[in-house]
Amino acid sequence: MIIQSLPLAFLLGDATFLELFHMGGPIMWPILLVSFVMITVVVERILFIIRENATREPEVVEKMLENVEKGDVDGAVALGKQSKDFIARILVYSLTNKEYSMANAFVRASSMELQRFQQGSATLDTIVTVAPMLGLLGTVTGMMRTFGSMTGDIASATGQITGGVAEALIATACGLAIAIIALLPFNILNARTEEAKHEVADAANALEIIIKKSESNSVSS
Repeated sequence: MIIQSLPLAFLLGDATFLELFHMGGPIMWPILLVSFVMITVVVERILFIIRENATREPEVVEKMLENVEKGDVDGAVALGKQSKDFIARILVYSLTNKEYSMANAFVRASSMELQRFQQGSATLDTIVTVAPMLGLLGTVTGMMRTFGSMTGDIASATGQITGGVAEALIATACGLAIAIIALLPFNILNARTEEAKHEVADAANALEIIIKKSESNSVSS
């Protein structure tokens, strides 16, 4: 009889989502806001990664490098301008500014491209940190409510006491759940960013080797 009247009955599956939200206390509102931000960032980053993977054209990059090695820089630039590959864009910007400082042009272009991959990482990192903290804050407020109800007739305050316990448990569970869910896309995004850095570094090394080889051939001839 007593168990059925407890707010903790949600453990038995008797409460709806809105009832759980209400029992979680005021801290559920910032937790809800954090979850919306997480969903928005994750969806946008997933679409970004899918779009970037779809536009990768490593064969175009290789063809551009071959043209540069043959001395056909204009042909390499023309080929790169037709591609949506981010490495091709970096090479185009570098080659079109080679008279001034190709190394600096490459660094500038690669920094701008890598910045696109890093967008959202700071937000997800903050969510992974803040969400459990919000859950912990809900635990504290729930326990304060519980202990505040332990005055006078304990038996008559059973509902308020268990309500405080429910608030603590729900807030903690939601905060942890959001952090755990955000951690996976955060790691995936970081892994894709590192992969992009390796692709940029590989292109930089290949271009440097080609330029050094061309300079060496010019000196020897």
